[in-house]
Amino acid sequence: MSERSSSLARLQYNAALANEIEFRWQQRWAADDTFAIPNPERRSAADADPVAERPKLYVLDMFPYPSGAGLHVGHPLGYIGTDVYARYMRMRGHSVLHPFGYDSFGLPAEQYAIETGQHPRVTTEANIANMRRQLRRLGLGHDPGRELATSDVAFYRWTQWIFLQIYNAWFDEALGCARPISELVAEFGRLCCFRG
Repeated sequence: MSERSSSLARLQYNAALANEIEFRWQQRWAADDTFAIPNPERRSAADADPVAERPKLYVLDMFPYPSGAGLHVGHPLGYIGTDVYARYMRMRGHSVLHPFGYDSFGLPAEQYAIETGQHPRVTTEANIANMRRQLRRLGLGHDPGRELATSDVAFYRWTQWIFLQIYNAWFDEALGCARPISELVAEFGRLCCFRG
């Protein structure tokens, strides 16, 4: 092999070189918090944050169920489209919030736990760790500081609160808004039951 051909072989783009380049960029993005959006701070008009003044955009993907051994080919299909859009809008000057989460409650997580004979918390956390690793390898631009799982107490306490608000309200067509059940009870003096 001549010196020129060995030099060209070194520069040839192949899977090993692609992995090396991707890994370096992913490390840099993580170190620089490239996709992180800070929480807004209250500042005076003279000390305005130029990032806070940018147009804002919220991009949200469907949360995968961490109820299997990992991602399947359909997951990147959707995530790549939203990632391209979020990056494009970021390059156009928008402040893009692109969080990510895992839909870790419900039957899929329970069924997987039954199949494996392990507690749902154990299988869910292991599957989230594996999916997080797989998503990182895809190089997607989600904000890692804004990741959640629907089984996190800090998340589901708010969904439970919302459901309680809905449960304890009724829609008053005359006023065109929801009202507390307690007002309905006060108005009629008792709870009504349609069963008799």
